[in-house]
Amino acid sequence: MPFAQIFLMEGRTEDQKRAVIEKVTAALVEAVGAPQENVRVWIQEVPKTNWGIAGVSAKDLGR
Repeated sequence: MPFAQIFLMEGRTEDQKRAVIEKVTAALVEAVGAPQENVRVWIQEVPKTNWGIAGVSAKDLGR
C-alpha cells in the first residue's frame, strides 16, 4: 500500500489540497501500478512560524 506524506505550509484552500490528493494518487497508481483504492495521501500543514528558510521563518519572510 503506497503512502505519501506531503508537508505544506499552512494557507492552502480545501480545493488545492483536494487537487494534491488526486494528483499524487494518480501519480502513484501510474508509477508503481498500485490499485487506486490502496493509495493513501497524508497532507500535514505546517505553521509558517515553524517553517524556516535560510535561517528565517516563512512568516517573517512574508511567505
